[in-house]
Amino acid sequence: MAFLMPAEWAPQDWIWIGFPAHADLWEEDLEPAQAQMAAFANAVAETGQQVRLVVRDDLAEAQARALVSASIAIEKHPYGDIWLRDTGPLTLLDGAGGRRAQGFGFNGWGGKFIMPGDLDTGPSLAAAGALPYSRADWILEGGAVESDGTGLLLTTEQCLLNANRNPALSREEIWANLQRDLGFDRVLWLGQGLAGDHTDGHVDNLARLVDVNTVAIPLASGADDPNAAVYADARARAQAFGLTVRDVPSPGLIGEEDDAEPASYMNFAICNQVVVVPTYGSPHDDEAVAAVGALFPGRAAVGLRADAVLTGGGSFHCASQHVPSLRV
Repeated sequence: MAFLMPAEWAPQDWIWIGFPAHADLWEEDLEPAQAQMAAFANAVAETGQQVRLVVRDDLAEAQARALVSASIAIEKHPYGDIWLRDTGPLTLLDGAGGRRAQGFGFNGWGGKFIMPGDLDTGPSLAAAGALPYSRADWILEGGAVESDGTGLLLTTEQCLLNANRNPALSREEIWANLQRDLGFDRVLWLGQGLAGDHTDGHVDNLARLVDVNTVAIPLASGADDPNAAVYADARARAQAFGLTVRDVPSPGLIGEEDDAEPASYMNFAICNQVVVVPTYGSPHDDEAVAAVGALFPGRAAVGLRADAVLTGGGSFHCASQHVPSLRV
């Protein structure tokens, strides 16, 4: 049977979470980011789900162990930084008891951040999870693709069609690769991603599939929201495609008007019993956590501060990678 990328809300066996460790990258934000990622790991582990915290060396392991509960497994893996959604493998199911890890080429989000270890992260995680692994012959990051488990792909033109990823591939060839490697059979192309997003518009910061044929998209918060036009365009494309659109507030402007941070509540991590929502000290934090919670009946929505993590360029979804269960 063909392999397919399942929806994130399908049952999961475990989740890998990256732990910040590079002092030269995180500088004064290292300890706050470590505390915020540890809080994320603890929130998931408290529900009984298996959490595997990924560290790079003995020092990071000691720092992590002081912050997380004893139930959390700590694994050493090579990585340039914590963004396992992009450097880790995407785990696919075939519906008949088969499971495999699909890797891709990675070039530091279009050559912006080339770091030793990132190309080794996927094979290392797959080996630790006893997942058969293969690497496709083109560049793709996991944060650029969303699945509802039925074959529908949600992505952005800004990222997947960017000349800094696969300049020799046409739109049609990229779509053929997505069908071949991840099992998709239809696609909704959104346009631009968030202002200030060095990933060139990853969809997991803009819009998330939250049920079959259902997408959550932010509503602009305030006249100075830097992404108002982006949200409106995404909403129009989703409605024209025939998807049900659910509303989540935007955090509004985070940072300076001419240097907005890519802060987004959409970078939530869906786990078996909880959805962990990043918050930023915005007046819209509580409203957003409630809105995300309403999307997932039966799961608790937990809002956790992620402003220190954001200084590294992402949030909880970016820094984690789940493994879907063979259980239905």
